[in-house]
Amino acid sequence: MTNKSLIKAVGIAAGLSFVPASFATVVDIETTQGTIQVNLFDQSTPKTVANFLTYVNEQSYVDTVIHRSVEDFVVQGGGFTFDGETLQPIDVNGTVDNEPEWSNIEGTIAMAKVAGDPDSATSQWFFNVGNNSANLDLQNEGFTVFGQVVSGMNVVEQINQLETCGDVPMVDFSDSDCTSNVTPTDANLVKIISITVSDSSTDTEDSVDKVPNIFEPITPTPDPGGDDSSSGGSMPLMLIGLLGLMRLFRK
Repeated sequence: MTNKSLIKAVGIAAGLSFVPASFATVVDIETTQGTIQVNLFDQSTPKTVANFLTYVNEQSYVDTVIHRSVEDFVVQGGGFTFDGETLQPIDVNGTVDNEPEWSNIEGTIAMAKVAGDPDSATSQWFFNVGNNSANLDLQNEGFTVFGQVVSGMNVVEQINQLETCGDVPMVDFSDSDCTSNVTPTDANLVKIISITVSDSSTDTEDSVDKVPNIFEPITPTPDPGGDDSSSGGSMPLMLIGLLGLMRLFRK
């Protein structure tokens, strides 16, 4: 199998109720590029934090790959491992209700989801590298921000500055390697080594200056002509919740 192989979509299971094994506020996300410390908003986005901690406690994120990086936009992970040839989706527990309380400003962590389905987040998350409030606060009823980087934002930025093959950030892997379909190794990928709880208290959220999400529900205005089709605007963003097929490496 070559690196042209396609990754099959992850099925979105029915919604589940999540009960975390521990109720943490601060976690250390250790990557092959360095450690990122995140203060989780467990008080204001409890369902999302509980969902995230379920994967942490199950060690589902260990050895996963940072599979998407878009310059000055996002760095995304939490969805795939690498089997030596292709990215393989991790098992997901189900969907979690959207909790768009806080804005997608620089340095926050938020849940990825399927376009057109506000309550479709499962395991994948992303760091906002830039101020994406004007975009991601409004799309798909707002992307749920559930924490903020308190140290290690330089690591996020370092990952975001790596060369990419497709959207995948790569280490010591040239554009020529990518276009020539050279098979990468683990050393060429940015991987999650571990995510651990470093502060299990539940009262540190107030120490973070948060910005409210600017999404406001809008009541659709019926088309006087009775046409159900839509027009105008940009294509909705799918922060890889993956429906359909996706290529890991470009041709």
